[in-house]
Amino acid sequence: MTASNRAECIRNGQKAMQSGRFREAEQLADQILNEDPEDAEALYLAAVAARYLSQYQRASDFLERLFQVSPDLGRAHQEYGHLQRAADKPDQALAAFRRAVQHNPALTASWQALAELLSLQQRSDEASQARAQLMRLKSLPHALLAVTHHIHEGRVLQAEDIARKFLLKHPDDVEAMRLLADIGSRLGVHEDSDLLLATAIELAPDNLQMRIDHIQVLRKRQKFAAARDQAAALLEREPDSPVFQSLYAIESMQAGDYETALALFRKVLATIPDDPATLTSYGHALKTYGKTKQAIAAYTSAIAVAPEQGEAWYALANLKTYSFDAADLKRMASVLAKPHLPLMTRIHLSFALGKAHEDLGQTEAAFDHYQQGNRLKCRQTRYTTQQMLNEFEAQKKYLTGPVITRQSDKGCPSPDPIFIVGLPRAGSTLIEQILASHSQVDGTLELPNILSLAHRLRGRNRLTDKDRYPRLLQDLDQDALRQMGETYIEETRIHRQSAPRFTDKMPNNFRHLGLIHMILPRARIIDARRHPLDCCWSGFKQLFAEGQEFTYGLEEIGSYYRAYTDLMAHWHNVLPPGRILQVQHEDVLDDVEGQVRRILEYCQLPFEPACLEFHTNDRAVRTASSEQVRQPRNRSGQG
Repeated sequence: MTASNRAECIRNGQKAMQSGRFREAEQLADQILNEDPEDAEALYLAAVAARYLSQYQRASDFLERLFQVSPDLGRAHQEYGHLQRAADKPDQALAAFRRAVQHNPALTASWQALAELLSLQQRSDEASQARAQLMRLKSLPHALLAVTHHIHEGRVLQAEDIARKFLLKHPDDVEAMRLLADIGSRLGVHEDSDLLLATAIELAPDNLQMRIDHIQVLRKRQKFAAARDQAAALLEREPDSPVFQSLYAIESMQAGDYETALALFRKVLATIPDDPATLTSYGHALKTYGKTKQAIAAYTSAIAVAPEQGEAWYALANLKTYSFDAADLKRMASVLAKPHLPLMTRIHLSFALGKAHEDLGQTEAAFDHYQQGNRLKCRQTRYTTQQMLNEFEAQKKYLTGPVITRQSDKGCPSPDPIFIVGLPRAGSTLIEQILASHSQVDGTLELPNILSLAHRLRGRNRLTDKDRYPRLLQDLDQDALRQMGETYIEETRIHRQSAPRFTDKMPNNFRHLGLIHMILPRARIIDARRHPLDCCWSGFKQLFAEGQEFTYGLEEIGSYYRAYTDLMAHWHNVLPPGRILQVQHEDVLDDVEGQVRRILEYCQLPFEPACLEFHTNDRAVRTASSEQVRQPRNRSGQG
């Protein structure tokens, strides 16, 4: 069945449902499911049709299949609520409708059902809250309600189209601005989201939700000082609010003030000691600050309170130094077997179970869980190997040797940055830790500034002008290149302390070495390499906080590694000789002093013995290797 035939079947099935022709709708859904048993829209259509035909068990079976495919689909939980209500199971129905509005807060039928069920149970306050939400939704323009539905069901581009058209007619509608900012954030266009929310807040300064949204966007832009200031303003308004205390703690942590963050988390936990989300966040802060034992205690406390806190289970696995036992494995497996788990909970538990089985030497079971976690994660991404290959080919096509030569020595002359690029899990954190142990180098973060600059240079017409960036780099004048370099230096200053040099460990910057060379011709570039099997396997086992979508499939990660080495060969050919230092992880393990001296010499830094004692550096480390680089060098990741 072609995509157009499938879409027509869905449309006809929906029309049949609206006209009461439930048998016809069921048959149309079956046509699709015969070819694709995991088609979410067809499963939903079949479930609704079966319920209206009073085939309750059949409807339930369709929904159970749907939950396996799309566990976060709000309409599926709403339909399950209707089914439980029809079976006179009010408690199960109530739980289902609650899940529905958690996944999609625009489901008016679920809010209506919640209000009715809560009233029947004499829970008047909760019923009133549900009615208030229902009235708020009903007061929204139909277009904005549709935008909200599309956002929460993953149809972001459709949501964007409707929101933009609505804003053209209603340019001062703050809810439309907030929704469009949400869409921009989901699409990675954080600059636009920042501007939209700042404008909306000027129009509605007392809208606290918009202020919280703005803080989150500022954090994604790594404007940590601005985000912290905004969080401080909210806390000043309501100093006893655990929500605002937690928010300020998170922003303090992002800004590097871990003492304040930890103190605030302890304050929140004094008020609500068993809050699993706060316990998990507290654990993250402790882990980043190097207090591993206390972090483990926080994570295990979160799990004791809420065994379904998948993030806490995965946080233990992500320490890399924590070993699960058979009892942990049994508990995680029992949670994963429960119905109606959110998608991210399933993903977190799958990766954690992979680590648990691996610790116990059960390699086949470990691989199965890692593979399942990756399959689930793939459903959240829009990554395709071909799109990435096209981007790499554009870099090679437009940034040739003559172009690089013509555009060299025009950018900002600052020698401050040391870029460490490559694939994640290739040993870049170890190189950064070595450099950050030097008195003249500040270790920072995986800074997004170069990626954001490349995104801006691509422009808005990415569908019609896919190669605008890097093509335009061919003709930028000296003023433009210098300004970009100077902006990078200024925007990254917040992450530095007092050292004259600093690291930028964003691994994906390898895609933009032509741009980096043009805007920062004196910056150092280190390419971190590791044996391809070790590197790719380590990436496949890792659940990244964001980005790195290529790691969620064996074929994808293998193709990406080959494309990476091919693009790096291009950069070595077209950039000036010696511009890039390649550091092999295995060579560092074999001869740490020799490689440390080599790295420092390339960076034009004098040798310091502290760089050999990198594991004693107590600085905050935010990557997946945070605990590993706090240990003496070892070969646990080889082979």
